[in-house]
Amino acid sequence: MQRIIIDKPYVPVPPHRGRFWPAILSLYVPRLLRKKYGVTRVDCVHADRVKQSLAAGHGILLAPNHCRDEDPFVLNSLSRGVGTPFYIMASWHAFMQSRRQRFLLNRAGAFSIYREGIDRTAVNTAVDILESAERPLVIFPEGFINRTNDIVQDLLDGTALIARTAAKRRAKSDPNKKVVIHPIAMRYKFIGDINGPADKLLDEIETRLTWARQALPLYDRIHKAGSALLALKELEYLGQADNGPVGPRLDKLANAIIGPLEDQWLKERHEDSVPSRVKRLRSAILPDMTKGELEEAELQRRWKNLADLYLAQQLFHYPPDYLQNNPSPERILETIERLEEDLTDRIRVHGEIHATITVGEAIEVSPDRPRGGADPLLINVHDQLVSMLGLNVSA
Repeated sequence: MQRIIIDKPYVPVPPHRGRFWPAILSLYVPRLLRKKYGVTRVDCVHADRVKQSLAAGHGILLAPNHCRDEDPFVLNSLSRGVGTPFYIMASWHAFMQSRRQRFLLNRAGAFSIYREGIDRTAVNTAVDILESAERPLVIFPEGFINRTNDIVQDLLDGTALIARTAAKRRAKSDPNKKVVIHPIAMRYKFIGDINGPADKLLDEIETRLTWARQALPLYDRIHKAGSALLALKELEYLGQADNGPVGPRLDKLANAIIGPLEDQWLKERHEDSVPSRVKRLRSAILPDMTKGELEEAELQRRWKNLADLYLAQQLFHYPPDYLQNNPSPERILETIERLEEDLTDRIRVHGEIHATITVGEAIEVSPDRPRGGADPLLINVHDQLVSMLGLNVSA
């Protein structure tokens, strides 16, 4: 399990207001992208739309899709292109990996939000940034890295709440002052032959499974290895390996993990998305852990619960039909990266990647939300992201 849960009292990390460090660090980012992520080129499309909003003096919220770890660093190219640094709302755990990472993230403009609870400090900071129109603010409205460039998950209500609160404050001081949201579509393209990296990683997985190298087409090798790893988890949690299509098996296993924990910690089961259920449970399990008063046995029991929830969320990141119908090299890359991450808690560079950032049309934020139904502001952002990524709206 990656270190995404921190069993310490939350201490907010405020944004660094200076411009010297963002300017210096932006020169280092291209090297970081090449070395750590394999991203050798970033193109920006319609960056002029952000420039127009800056010239108009709007409070600007940038709302990108979030499919890869390097997304915040890729946005550096857009920042340089429009001539101003950004503030970025980032999960607190990212600041807790090392002192060096904390320093660099903060100096680059990132500030923390606590995902395991209600973080009013982060919300107020975000609203203040938009109200003052000091710099554009980046919020990833999906709320987590979804690992799939061809799917945009449901967007979190908090994004719209922050934008509307800031819009209301700006309108109160001056009716001509606006807050706008620019959806930002981030698309990654693998350069080269995906078969080489895929073969190498599958060889390693098959060796871990004590198999001889499987003489099968690439898709069949991925499917067979993935099914075997899924069967191992089914044996662990269900007592036996299941058969049939992968989708229902993933759902059944995730529910078998989450359901009993909901019974224990929440006294009721929920039927919303896996990420929402996981977040709710983490918020129930973690607070007492941060106080340092639990007995060791109870502490280890809770860590086991959190590890189980981590697995359930990882299962959610495997869309069952993602590799059907002649999958793209990018879908294959994402799938083998997920397998690698689940086995090793890390992802290596598997080849050269080019990124494209497309800026959507400015969406003026109304201070008031229409009653009932889905939020039209989030629908607009979601639909622009889907369109710019070249996906079907139903995705």
